[in-house]
Amino acid sequence: MTIMEHIVLFIIGLIGSFFSGLLGIGGAIINYPLLLYVPVWFNVDSFSAKEVADISIFQVFFSSLAGVLAYRFQTKDEGPVVHKRLVMNMGISILVGSLIGSLSSNYLPNETINIVYGVLAIIAVILMLFPNHGEKKHFNIAQIRFNPWIAAACAFLVGIASGIVGAGGAFMLIPIMLTVLKIPTRVTVASSLAIVFISAVGGMTGKIAAGGIPFWPTLFVVIGSLLGAPLGSFVSRRLNVKYLRVCLAVLIAATAIKIWVDILT
Repeated sequence: MTIMEHIVLFIIGLIGSFFSGLLGIGGAIINYPLLLYVPVWFNVDSFSAKEVADISIFQVFFSSLAGVLAYRFQTKDEGPVVHKRLVMNMGISILVGSLIGSLSSNYLPNETINIVYGVLAIIAVILMLFPNHGEKKHFNIAQIRFNPWIAAACAFLVGIASGIVGAGGAFMLIPIMLTVLKIPTRVTVASSLAIVFISAVGGMTGKIAAGGIPFWPTLFVVIGSLLGAPLGSFVSRRLNVKYLRVCLAVLIAATAIKIWVDILT
């Protein structure tokens, strides 16, 4: 790899994880199109959809791990807000789903993987345009109830789709937890971090088992993501990101359109 390739991949990881920390969405939904198109634009490299999914899941794993550790540090003096039963229920389901999705992606044509991303991107745009509403009053975490079958089924389906494209699935999990399962906002945010990390473990395990991970591109994207996520989280506490979410939704929509045009032509 050339120095220019290192720089481009580092910046891609930095940008993707910055917006992940800034907006509280999965980094893969941003990194996927960046990895697919930006290296080609700069004439430094070209990655297939399978390679992009492989790189993305490693970025999600390390950025979600950093997010879990940072959240524990920031809330160490607060009461428990992680719903352990919810994490176990959805975590096991999404682990199985993401493992199945990541393993099956090795046998899927690149066009199919791009179609899955195109569908997920459309869903992401729709979800990003709606504000996340959740109960913000005081609550007793031991009294929070949810339907375990619905939670498990949703997590499993999210896991399969996200495992195929190398995502953690946070952008789908959070609205599901808020609107379908009726989980309070603070519990949703804290618990989803743990669930996404479990999802990333399953996805990464499947990618490693399938083999063919592009080591050096993955390394530089991960390094960039480890720096970008904390920076995005820091900035998010000082900015009103409402309009930025709309701009990013437009960007993801444009990417989805580009992918669908490439598929259909």
